[in-house]
Amino acid sequence: MGKNKQFVEKVTAMEDDFAQWYTDVVKQAELVDYGTVRGTMIIKPYGFAIWENIRDELDRKFKETGHSNVYFPLFIPESMLQKEKDHIEGFAPEVAWVTHGGEEELAERICVRPTSEVLFGDYYAKNIHSYRDLPMLYNQWSNVVRWEKTTRPFLRTSEFLWQEGHTCHATMEDAQEETARMLGIYTDVCENYLAIPVISGRKTEKEKFAGADYTLTIESLMHDGKALQSGTSHYLGTGFAEAFDIRYLDKEGKQQPVHQTSWGLSTRIMGALIMVHGDNRGLVIPPRIAPTQAMIVPIAQHKEGVLDKAYDLRDQLKNIARVAIDASDKTPGWKFNESEMKGIPVRIEMGPKDIEKDQVVLVRRDTGEKEFVALHEVESRLSVLLEEIQQGLYDKALAHRTEKTSVATNMEEFKQTLEQTPGFIKAMWCGDTACEEKIKEETTATSRCIPFEQETVADTCVCCGKEAKELVYWAKAY
Repeated sequence: MGKNKQFVEKVTAMEDDFAQWYTDVVKQAELVDYGTVRGTMIIKPYGFAIWENIRDELDRKFKETGHSNVYFPLFIPESMLQKEKDHIEGFAPEVAWVTHGGEEELAERICVRPTSEVLFGDYYAKNIHSYRDLPMLYNQWSNVVRWEKTTRPFLRTSEFLWQEGHTCHATMEDAQEETARMLGIYTDVCENYLAIPVISGRKTEKEKFAGADYTLTIESLMHDGKALQSGTSHYLGTGFAEAFDIRYLDKEGKQQPVHQTSWGLSTRIMGALIMVHGDNRGLVIPPRIAPTQAMIVPIAQHKEGVLDKAYDLRDQLKNIARVAIDASDKTPGWKFNESEMKGIPVRIEMGPKDIEKDQVVLVRRDTGEKEFVALHEVESRLSVLLEEIQQGLYDKALAHRTEKTSVATNMEEFKQTLEQTPGFIKAMWCGDTACEEKIKEETTATSRCIPFEQETVADTCVCCGKEAKELVYWAKAY
């Protein structure tokens, strides 16, 4: 690439075409490339580095709560998949099937895993015998395949990466406690590391995971006012235990079915990261999750001593932050643009004049603000600045969500609000699936969750006008 070539080719303004802006940013920031099979993606080094940081933080928290990592096969026999009726019906439209091995047609079709409940169920049935084996707390980092009709990088792809936790417990209480605990971990990582505020709650019967007793979810709001399901945790009850005969001998010597959970967070969260924090200059990455937290850009680096000083500064800062140097032969303007497009939280500029004055220039990616800092104060100031950026991004996203959250008490208000102020709509619901389906049919908005923090914004259902049972967050969603 020529030294004067501008890194930021045209990025569509998000106000003009949000979908195109998203695609432009994903490509320009070098997060992914398109795979050769429709709906697949190649996650490039920078995109994978961000995912690794999210993965590592989650993995640390899983291990702190007693979970062990395992790996299960990619393939599931059709007969095994059909053991849990509700489960297979929920996934049937998205399943990819293997019908041949080499030239030979298989006697039984093999499913490429869309999720692994049945594989774990089969394993648990063979390996759980006594209450002493419980709880069994497993997590798997893997890929899954769901044959999507409409695809977009990270948000909806035919193959994606995720973690899926699968646990077995002696009692309903223990399993339900686990279900809530794991949702709490997702909330923590989203809010405190990704700086994405979330609404926590329960999915309706219609929207819950196929085969679960109930599903807990965290929902986030994108810049364009659409919601994104950001992580789910399911209490499976004893449904899979009955289907797969997973039983244990309790302390009284009686056979009991186990109570199970499953929970997952995927590379979809990368889409949320882009759409919550990004702007018309590209990505904005919260410091705690950024592969590079500060990029040193030497100015007039061909002049004697400039690069040496830049490397000295990197060595000085490497114990407090993830710091890199752009010592390429590109122009400073190109480097600035690249750093901004990739969302690096802080740019550190350092040229001959700065060296003379024993200072550097710190530039924030989120606000563009510049400040001159004495060299001996850089360490302390950078630490504070990274925390300020982290908190600032969360606060900005929360303010946006608040601004884009409305109340509707009848269908006319609901439709008008959805048209004029896209975002979350808080509205009361009678609990009837028919009303939920009617709202979706008439507005394309879906129930996102029944929030744990309930409030009463009306006495009657937003759809039918009958007595309301609970508040629901509604939105159009990815």
